[in-house]
Amino acid sequence: MKNTICSAVALMCGLAAASIATPSRAQTAVQVYGIVDSGIAHLTNTNSAGDSVTKIPSLTSSFPSRIGLRGTEDLGNGLQAFFVLENGLALDTGVAQQGGRIFGRNANVGLKGAWGTLTLGRQQNMTYISGLKTDVLGPNLFAIGSIDPYLPNARSDNAIGYLGNFKGVVLGATYSFGRDASAAGGPAATNCAGEVGGNSKACRQVTGLIGYETRNWGVNTSWDQLRGNTGAAGGLTSSIHTDVRRTVNGYLMLGTTKLGAGVIVRETNANPATGLSKSNLFYAGASHPFGSFVLDAQVARRDTKNSGNDVDLLVARLSYALSKRTFVYGAVGRMDNDGVSAVALDAGGTVGAGLAQNGAMLGLRHHF
Repeated sequence: MKNTICSAVALMCGLAAASIATPSRAQTAVQVYGIVDSGIAHLTNTNSAGDSVTKIPSLTSSFPSRIGLRGTEDLGNGLQAFFVLENGLALDTGVAQQGGRIFGRNANVGLKGAWGTLTLGRQQNMTYISGLKTDVLGPNLFAIGSIDPYLPNARSDNAIGYLGNFKGVVLGATYSFGRDASAAGGPAATNCAGEVGGNSKACRQVTGLIGYETRNWGVNTSWDQLRGNTGAAGGLTSSIHTDVRRTVNGYLMLGTTKLGAGVIVRETNANPATGLSKSNLFYAGASHPFGSFVLDAQVARRDTKNSGNDVDLLVARLSYALSKRTFVYGAVGRMDNDGVSAVALDAGGTVGAGLAQNGAMLGLRHHF
């Protein structure tokens, strides 16, 4: 893995140097960018014995750490070509995220014009995009991604994507021939490579989005269907098995204060052992800047149908800008598990079944 990461960084630096050194030969403008974010978190009730733990998080802190390359070329007549190669990394150990992929966050190429954007490759799908402006905490360590880990990992391999904005009307869709080629495990690597001869439904994924956005308010709705295949995670062990999410959400600006809320309706039709499950995830939050500070707060509840295993979430985060690129932050949160539910407050963490979990975090983030 060490060699893989070194190779990825060397490739990024080499491409960037080539672009800078030979501007007369290469018309593509290439940018190296990233986020480096880490913190220390303390969690209670991490097991049935009620033990606590203090750790440096692996999956995310306030934002997932990453390093990327993106470039554009002007083709004339308002048309541009572009590419994005983006690597996610765990800052506690330095390993690659998204199932160990070198460019697991994004690896795509496309065309962009007044008609919208057409993208080919691994990319964020419409479930991810629909929540960008309404989930005020985003991929924070304590957030709705702890309840549904797919949400901050809503990307598709082998995909064709389209997104357009026509005077505020937003339309988008993705179609994947094989949604997840990594077998490393977790929500970002579910072993469903697809592209199987004789079974076009194997690991297929279709997502869609329609909405309306202005500077002061916006609403959207999205639809996301994942299909399975032999060996896929989450009980989706056949192409007839599906996992469907429907979202409706919106945001409202009151001066500089942002309000965001939504509902995610999920229906999973998996193998007989797992069966059919339905749930509604409701969330609402607010973000308020004052001076160099930003205060974010969010509440959420997942109601699982025909089950007492519901969960409730409460989170607050305070960030302070040391500069335009460097921030310090602190966050507190609580996850209440009903019945035998075992949803951890921290993304990727553990909690004793049926126990409430409290957490606190301090961290540092730098953008480049």
